[in-house]
Amino acid sequence: MAALDRIDKNILRHLQSDGRLTNAEIAKAVNVSPATCHRRTQALFEAGHILRVMGHVNPASVARGTLVMVGVVLDRSTPESFAAFEAAVSEMKELLDCHLVAGDFDYLLKIRVSDMNDFNTMHNKMLIALPGVRQIRTFFVLKEIKENAPLAF
Repeated sequence: MAALDRIDKNILRHLQSDGRLTNAEIAKAVNVSPATCHRRTQALFEAGHILRVMGHVNPASVARGTLVMVGVVLDRSTPESFAAFEAAVSEMKELLDCHLVAGDFDYLLKIRVSDMNDFNTMHNKMLIALPGVRQIRTFFVLKEIKENAPLAF
């Protein structure tokens, strides 16, 4: 990826804070012309610096107010068992994030459900049926302090 200059970083900061800003608003904020801002923004997309722009939905407003973190330990640490697990979790619509991690777990999952009963149903039907799972540790989030914060750069 090409190095980012001050203007590119400024454009990225503004888009991170509010993805609904118009090109003209961003251009004014970073002190460039709208044409220059548009060209630079398109270049940021093409270079892979901006992956996507999307709205952040309030989870409670769509009955997904309960956040659950799940640590998963697989029974074997082989490329095949990792691939089978990753393919299976990729199909789970409730799953927000899945990360291969170092430490006590092989994977850390972030899941949104409506309530504890909804998670229990999902656990019994989906999580324990995932390929290669030896152990699952569940953590119900009591309070979300900071989530999806903008990248600092």
